Amino acid sequence: MMVTTHAMAGVAAAAVLVSVAPEVAVAGALGAIVGGVFPDVDLFVGTHRRTLHYPALYWVVAAPALGLAALVPNAATVAVACSLTSAGLHSASDVLGAGEELRPWERTVDEAVYLHPADRWLRARRIVRYDGAPEDLLLSVAFALPGVVLYSGSVRYVCLVCVLVATAYTLVRKRVPEYVGRFVE
Repeated sequence: MMVTTHAMAGVAAAAVLVSVAPEVAVAGALGAIVGGVFPDVDLFVGTHRRTLHYPALYWVVAAPALGLAALVPNAATVAVACSLTSAGLHSASDVLGAGEELRPWERTVDEAVYLHPADRWLRARRIVRYDGAPEDLLLSVAFALPGVVLYSGSVRYVCLVCVLVATAYTLVRKRVPEYVGRFVE
């Protein structure tokens, strides 16, 4: 799935804060955006979907962070809890997409995300056929709606920008391998 989909899924999950703890809702949403993006930093610093993707392990630290945020609800504790939860959602949901490959619609790789405790790769389910597929854009838009409707200011702006980026990426996704080939040459 697109990084925008992961970031917006985090915002959608954090949106409950608007009604239960509005004073920390923005911090939670911004933390969720950071956490939704963070696992994909491993595109640049290691083996993608292995170096910073922890579909089981993020929850080990997210659960106590959520507990602390419930006991001591301030901007910092809520932002960290939402960030860790969003990173966990990202890592776990990557199994719903395609394998990590330049042309995922060709289905040549079945490895979706690495499960560190079991020392093995989880199989790609391909419910979302590939990053940038139309259904991926639909999810990105659907997850962005709570951020656009319930928030104002920075959160709303980031959600709208994510939808624009997701739309642009979806329009060019099948041409990305061609562009990468030209760039590498």
